[in-house]
Amino acid sequence: MSFLFKSSNGATTEKNLTLEEQQEKINDLRKELGEHSSEEIQDFLSDASCLRFLRARNWNVQKASKMMKSAVKWRVSYMPQKINWDDVAHEAETGKIYRADYKDKHGRTVLVLRPGLENTTSGKGQIKYLVYCLEKAIMSLTEDQEKMVWLTDFQSWTLGSTPLKVTRETVNVLQDCYPERLGLAILYNPPRIFESFWKIVKPFLDHETYKKVKFVYSSDKESQKIMADVFDLDKLDSAFGGRNPATFEYNSYAERMRADDIKMGSSFKSNGITLPQDHSHVSADKEANGGGSDASSEASFYSGTDSPLRA
Repeated sequence: MSFLFKSSNGATTEKNLTLEEQQEKINDLRKELGEHSSEEIQDFLSDASCLRFLRARNWNVQKASKMMKSAVKWRVSYMPQKINWDDVAHEAETGKIYRADYKDKHGRTVLVLRPGLENTTSGKGQIKYLVYCLEKAIMSLTEDQEKMVWLTDFQSWTLGSTPLKVTRETVNVLQDCYPERLGLAILYNPPRIFESFWKIVKPFLDHETYKKVKFVYSSDKESQKIMADVFDLDKLDSAFGGRNPATFEYNSYAERMRADDIKMGSSFKSNGITLPQDHSHVSADKEANGGGSDASSEASFYSGTDSPLRA
């Protein structure tokens, strides 16, 4: 779960602000951001978005502004809202990432990840599909819910399932462009080799993010209670201990996504639109400035912030 990296140097204690104080912070942030001519970007700069970026920066307006401006720049160039199903359909054939047709007991969208089912070798294509899934997951949230649940199945997973370059790019996108969207991350039956890796990276995690991650094992009755607490077991996939025998079916999922494209106003192909995905300039610039090589530092450098965001 590379999106959970957090530099220990950036550890902070989150402030608790009153509603009035939060509104003051939003107003101050809007002054820093200024106006934007694009209607789609104006929609992105909602009060709810401002709050997420402010929380991710522990209510520091200047840091939140720098971070949000970087996210806006990314959205203007990448145009994630205009990626449609036909652009990424081949990435979805194995069901390596998909939005479940049920929500958890809190009404949060459930994104299922099966990294062991990786079916392509293009890092750019994999990131493009991830972004598409994130946009559609966010679109499916109700007005009173802004977070999602990540349900990761480690069957067939190996250390080689996700190349380092893709992992770094995942860190960039998730932490810099979608902060405070993670409500819960369930790691289901991770192999022992992942557990060893987890012990190494755990000290670098933000405390609040770390609390969102749960290890669940099918052989452990106590950890299985987590699933019963979070999900309606009649709806949950049997692969995760639920009673729903349904599995990912590509054709029916494609129909769902095309319908979502129409709802989102992105049912057209992105012909003639440049969707840059290679941020290799990040590494080059960082090396020129003597930066380190770890994923969290790279994500921080790219966003123009002083430490990675909290997921």
